[in-house]
Amino acid sequence: MKLRQLTIAATILAITVSSCKKDDPITTTTPETTDNIIITSNITNSTTWTNDNVYQLGGRITVTDGATLTIEAGTIIKGEAGTGANATALLIARGGKLMANGTETLPIIFTSVADEITTAHLTAGNFASPNLNSDVDGLWGGVIILGKAPISASNSGSDLAQVQIEGIPTSDANGLYGGTDASDNSGSITYVSIRHGGTNIGSGNEINGLTLGGVGSGTTIENIEIVSNQDDGIEWFGGTVNVTNVVSWNCNDDALDTDQAWAGTLDNFVVISPAGHCFELDGPEGTYSATHTIKNGTVIASDGTRSAQDLINVDANSMVNLTNIHITGIQTGQQVNRVTATGVVFSGITLDVLSADLASHVSGAVPTGITIGGSTSAQADLTKFSWTWASEAGKL
Repeated sequence: MKLRQLTIAATILAITVSSCKKDDPITTTTPETTDNIIITSNITNSTTWTNDNVYQLGGRITVTDGATLTIEAGTIIKGEAGTGANATALLIARGGKLMANGTETLPIIFTSVADEITTAHLTAGNFASPNLNSDVDGLWGGVIILGKAPISASNSGSDLAQVQIEGIPTSDANGLYGGTDASDNSGSITYVSIRHGGTNIGSGNEINGLTLGGVGSGTTIENIEIVSNQDDGIEWFGGTVNVTNVVSWNCNDDALDTDQAWAGTLDNFVVISPAGHCFELDGPEGTYSATHTIKNGTVIASDGTRSAQDLINVDANSMVNLTNIHITGIQTGQQVNRVTATGVVFSGITLDVLSADLASHVSGAVPTGITIGGSTSAQADLTKFSWTWASEAGKL
């Protein structure tokens, strides 16, 4: 898009935003200079976004309690630039639902307005950005899904059943998550790629590619790709949701991050060259505790000039089962940390290093569940990821 076009679109957006109230129905504007439909108000009534349009997030857009946003396969959603209170994001509040079900041949793409990808690219089978490199991040916010499932949080020693999600100002009650409904349903999200996000909202606090706060087991999350987010790829804050088939590629903090006693399972995944931890797995923060499982994965700890800070990082009170994970691309100094945490179980973890070097990549005594292994070791089923940009780029 030319500079003049961007200026006109931004002016129209500013006028639209200033005339909208917080709980107004969805407002759309289509400037003459773009085919994008600009979304500037919360979604308070059930709405469908169709793949014959590109939808442009003009701010933090919330699907409120009782509303459902349905996004057709092959739809592209682009977030405008903005930081702090002006950061763009799609937020699914407790009681709201997102039905975003793409397909292998027509995935749903969340990206930046700077990305020139079009529906024509998708229908032609070209899922990569035509103009942005795969390591460009921080151009918009991300996708945040909140639910009513249990979390482990506290304040000054007192348990909290609900808290405000990071990345959303405390003045916005739609940012609350947590509750007592383990089977809560926030919708269905399948074949979705989220790219170039993680804008800074203040004091070094960025938005994750996909944030899951108190999301319940009634929610379906399958076939997800995160590309180049400035913060974490996916971060779970408690909840019970299960997630299947994930690629987290080129994130500038952690690839996969768990907090507040997430009680679900991640099954079949690929992690590629995060700048932070490949796994940041924290323990409960309150008296409620639960264990999660991460299994059947391949981790590429370094790729070209990009290298992870370490391999697996846990807290002393973390509670997680790590099973059948192969880690390759390992460089000097990258380690599995805190292997003595009593709530952490390692099983079938293979490191692609020489036998003589295994101990140098483990902080402490090497557990029996961590061994050396090569290309024949247990790892992800890569056939599930043929639709991703990472696959198109040859990274798998």
